[in-house]
Amino acid sequence: MHVVITGASAGIGEALAREFHKRGATLSLLARRKQKLEQLAKELGSRSYIYSADLADPKAAAATLAECARAQGPVDVLVNNAGVQIIAAAQDTDPDEGERLLALNVATPLRLIHDVLPSMLERKQGTIVNMASMAGLSPVPNMLYYNASKGGLGNASEALRGELAGTGVNVLTVYPGPVHTAMGDSGIEKYEATSVAEMAPWGTAEELASLVVRGVELREASIIYPRAYAISRWFPNLSRWFSLRFAPPLKSQS
Repeated sequence: MHVVITGASAGIGEALAREFHKRGATLSLLARRKQKLEQLAKELGSRSYIYSADLADPKAAAATLAECARAQGPVDVLVNNAGVQIIAAAQDTDPDEGERLLALNVATPLRLIHDVLPSMLERKQGTIVNMASMAGLSPVPNMLYYNASKGGLGNASEALRGELAGTGVNVLTVYPGPVHTAMGDSGIEKYEATSVAEMAPWGTAEELASLVVRGVELREASIIYPRAYAISRWFPNLSRWFSLRFAPPLKSQS
């Protein structure tokens, strides 16, 4: 099984690489930080191939994906994991940085999906995993571009699953809530500590990775993690109200 993982150099992407490798997969690991990829591939050993690329450039990402397929064979599982977040007031957010975020979080995944689909459809098998976010279901203030990107990716992913029904190609949409990674931990530090925020459930990258790999094997439709956030599926209006009402304020930058 050939698995391509974007954003594989750290956090959830690294945990996914380790979990898929345990299951015997051949890995193509894509990220911008080559040194981190080399360290991970060295730890994993065989069946791990690294590709350094600027994934915020959709065309460069697509060229790298084509290189993976030429070297390791057709892609059986594409994991669109690479992503960044910007936490700032809307008026303080640099539009250039915001548009780069949209390219990485939305445009690149959609381009990679376009490029793997012909082979998957021809073989009548394959899985596309899109790492959305709880922010796509219950948007959080002070994350203007991130909310837009994860809402867009999640909606596109779920619609694609419906489009591909009966083709043999499965689409798994993942909605992580707070997860202890470098990005998650640094992000929460930008908010004031509140009693409500401190009660929010957090998960680990390793547990999420295990659920995702299992979801691929079982051809699941979606995963919400930590599971406590599944209430957002059943009571979306309540979830959004709660998220907007009780979101902690940003720390003062003065």
